Amino acid sequence: MKHLTLKAISATVISLFLASNTMATTSLRFGYEAPRSDTQHIAAKKFNKLLKEKTKGELKLSLFPDSTLGNAQTMISAVRGGTIDLEMSGSPNFSGLEPKLNVIDIPFIFQNREHVYKVLDGEIGQKLLKSLEDKGLKGLAFWDVGFRSFTNSKHPVKTPDDIKGLKVRTNQNPMYIQAFSLLGANPVPMPLSELYTALETKAVDAQEHPVGIVWSAKLYEVQKYLSLTNHGYTPLIVVMNKAKFDALSPAVQKALVESAQEAGNYQRQLNEKNEKDIIAKMQKEGIEVLEQVDTKPFKATIEKEVRKAFIDKNGDELVKQIDALAK
Repeated sequence: MKHLTLKAISATVISLFLASNTMATTSLRFGYEAPRSDTQHIAAKKFNKLLKEKTKGELKLSLFPDSTLGNAQTMISAVRGGTIDLEMSGSPNFSGLEPKLNVIDIPFIFQNREHVYKVLDGEIGQKLLKSLEDKGLKGLAFWDVGFRSFTNSKHPVKTPDDIKGLKVRTNQNPMYIQAFSLLGANPVPMPLSELYTALETKAVDAQEHPVGIVWSAKLYEVQKYLSLTNHGYTPLIVVMNKAKFDALSPAVQKALVESAQEAGNYQRQLNEKNEKDIIAKMQKEGIEVLEQVDTKPFKATIEKEVRKAFIDKNGDELVKQIDALAK
């Protein structure tokens, strides 16, 4: 009887210990539009692993890929309102809150990935993230969507004239809407979650995303031609509800930022490594790929006007700073 009593007490103590450990772990809801096959989801799992390690289990992430929690705009609003803890989406989705973020989206403003990382990981990038704080968002890190290319179902795109008249899906970003209008296309803004069906039903003819998204979202199944125009670069921004971030201890805040940045660097490496393999896979699937595109005529058609539109609203300081880092 005494033995049974001791055994029962031990079991109770163990149960209480496990319960207290469970209660000590806070789970943060993290939403994004990309499917599970994309590097965004792979890196989100890495983010979760790093966060659990750095906080010794105090924080973990509950991952919601595939637009499970809504499209980008819905999730951004939910993070601001506190019903979702974190989300990530392309920088154009934040430009309605902070117009200066549009500087990243000016076509051809970045020379290469090295130039991109100098800007985003340096003083300019940190200022842009900080600009979201008075909107209720804490910017943790820039991840990678990548350099954007052009696909369509009609014909190969080699020159600006080949884009004229095409119905092109864009995001809500005024930079891209203006750019494709200048090229003579008909821009149709819509969320990524609606794009496959729109291409399949011919509601739109074309779209522009980095090849990683074209592959992971299976857009190649409903497109025929891919032109590697690299007309713009888009980063992802990982954001958290600012009030919830501010309520954490300084050590946990540091762990969140460091984990997000490390996972972002990991995802960038994955994208760079995978790009050539993805192009080869799409060719095997029947996509006609134009790898060498003379971008000078595209740049000449759109760059001056789009830059002017940004500068007229926001001044030229950021543009000059980004240009200076290309040298």
